[in-house]
Amino acid sequence: MDRLQAMRTFVRVAEEGSFTVAAERMGIATAVASRAVSSLEAHLRTRLFNRSTRRVALTEAGQRYLQRCQHILGYIEETEAEAADAQARPSGRLRVHATTGFGQAYMVPGVIRYQEQYPSVTVDLTLSQHVPDILDEGYDVTLQVSPAELPDSGLVSLRLGTVHSVLCAAPEYLRDHGTPQCVEDLATHPCLQIVTHVFPRDCWHLDGPNGRETLALKPTTFQVNIAEALAGALREGIGIGALPMSSAVPALASGALVRVLSEYQLQQLTVYALYASREYLDAKIRTFVDFLKDYIPMSLAAGDAALSVQKKAARKGR
Repeated sequence: MDRLQAMRTFVRVAEEGSFTVAAERMGIATAVASRAVSSLEAHLRTRLFNRSTRRVALTEAGQRYLQRCQHILGYIEETEAEAADAQARPSGRLRVHATTGFGQAYMVPGVIRYQEQYPSVTVDLTLSQHVPDILDEGYDVTLQVSPAELPDSGLVSLRLGTVHSVLCAAPEYLRDHGTPQCVEDLATHPCLQIVTHVFPRDCWHLDGPNGRETLALKPTTFQVNIAEALAGALREGIGIGALPMSSAVPALASGALVRVLSEYQLQQLTVYALYASREYLDAKIRTFVDFLKDYIPMSLAAGDAALSVQKKAARKGR
């Protein structure tokens, strides 16, 4: 017996005062409605209706049961409407994860813009170098950067664009130690690398006018896993480092750092948004993913444009 459907049938019969009319309104046969109520009475071991050939009337137990059923069914309808509304209207708490450097540069301003459009959504943004398990840790969306295609995880992955790094150093460092003119010249300088699972620790693959060139990295006395921390170390003049464009652009624009070997870029990574499923997607997740489709490529393009302007300005300054 489908107890919930039987309760709906019982309520309709009680409200209509007739099995026949109730069955017609529900689009079922009268015999089906009668069996549903009989099964319910057998389950409860209580007579709910007194029946005659002309009419049905609730028993005292039936009257009490009707009030409870109406309350239960009303609550179920409210619950279903609330769940369905989540598919239509963005609201509630949205949990987002992003890597630290990328998140500071793009996701913090991005979340602010998203919430301007959808003020009913509360965004809980977590920034860390840790790659989370989106299901176990309860995130709705995670932003990941990867040097290769992501492994099949059963999650939905959306490719949003690419980012890369550029070589930077403090003006004072280059003044005191000289400016490299080719990849080979880097071998005489301390070369600093962000230490994460994404980047190789022992080499740089530089893409430039001569195609791809590889530089073997010597061990250094300074290592860090966050781009902003590396940018701070470079500002102190301890060497030349590979900075993601998100950290390089503001430092180059302020003059705190200058670009080295401006014809080269390295460490290209693909940016992905990952979420659990396309099916019955909650409105807050759907609208956030749609927002990312436009916002991230636009932001990455703005960073590339800024680097291009700075490169041209550096050429003129030579």
